[in-house]
Amino acid sequence: MNGQESLAGLSLRRRFFMINQSEMHWIGTWATTPDPMEGVPLADQTVRMIARTSIGGAQVRVRLSNAYGAHDLAIGAARVGLRADGADVVPGTNRPLTFNGSPSTTIAAGALVVSDPVELDVPALADLAVSVYLPDDLDEGFRLTGHSNAHQTNYISPRGDRTAETALAVEATTEAFVFVSGVEVLAPRDAGGLVAFGDSLTEGNLSQLDANHRWPDQLARRLVDRGTRPFGVVNQGIGGNRLLHDFRGDNALRRFDRDVLAQPGVTHVIVLIGINDLRNGLGKSEEEVDARAMIGGLNQLITRARTAGLKIFGGTLLTWENETFRGGAYTPAREAERQAVNAWIRESGAFDAVIDFEAALRDPDHPMRMLPQWDYGDHLHPNDAGYLRMGDCIDLALFD
Repeated sequence: MNGQESLAGLSLRRRFFMINQSEMHWIGTWATTPDPMEGVPLADQTVRMIARTSIGGAQVRVRLSNAYGAHDLAIGAARVGLRADGADVVPGTNRPLTFNGSPSTTIAAGALVVSDPVELDVPALADLAVSVYLPDDLDEGFRLTGHSNAHQTNYISPRGDRTAETALAVEATTEAFVFVSGVEVLAPRDAGGLVAFGDSLTEGNLSQLDANHRWPDQLARRLVDRGTRPFGVVNQGIGGNRLLHDFRGDNALRRFDRDVLAQPGVTHVIVLIGINDLRNGLGKSEEEVDARAMIGGLNQLITRARTAGLKIFGGTLLTWENETFRGGAYTPAREAERQAVNAWIRESGAFDAVIDFEAALRDPDHPMRMLPQWDYGDHLHPNDAGYLRMGDCIDLALFD
């Protein structure tokens, strides 16, 4: 504001934020878990990625992650706008992002950057288009950071900085998010932030492409529809992820600080993880786990959440009798350990509340398997209707 510009002369929105900044805070409206990924070689190209919001706001900023990069990552330009359809942005909404005032930045290996805020009216439950120009040749040796199994169509341009294009020229599509790890909005001080933390059952594996049928998506819709306390909901699920050992990303104990405690505005976390520990996908004898070890790991997550002032809710492990996703993983002995973990989740009082996903989906006539109407067909993952039911079974009073 220059010396001749009065408060009355400022835009209504700018005056609102100058007066009410202390009554607002940053909340994650969308996130995806950083993970080392393969199969998306990029060189002098723009990637436009579609992020589905949960909570809305009038200012937005974007997180970019180089968590697993082998060396520094150059960001030539970046923008965020409202998605119209496909790879197109609603005209007039494609805002340039800056980083400490600069239109470009370099992210050190292992680090992340948060963009400067930009003014953009972001609705709840809307699609944002985040465009990132990557000027360097990022071959397989670079070790891309992203999320490869995102169940969302994203777009890769021909060569050049095309971030400003309203209708993006598209050379290829991908279901991966590349480098973009979060979107934040400025929200009222009483707005809460929820992290859904888990494995493929939270990530939404095998759900319909571009349908937003993951259970955290459904919970976000219900929280918006109830019209009371606003809540940002972010999904930090990784397919194949485990509680105690690395597999498809860092184990839950290792990544909890980054993916939960460091999320902007987080107040609550739902934990649903452990079935892949029992399945022991690498078949290593030293990674065979029992209920005692898993309960110890869950207790560590509870301790760290409570120390940070968060409420933490425990989700019961879903049935998996005779699963076919990976033949031979199910055994009666491993099933006994799953039941012991679920009994502890339900009965110990260790969590602030229990979300009984298993009870919502199991067959009442055969409790060790999923009801066929919710089963994708592999007896491990829900179908789209099952994921939606998981989101519907959560008591919204937990978020009052």
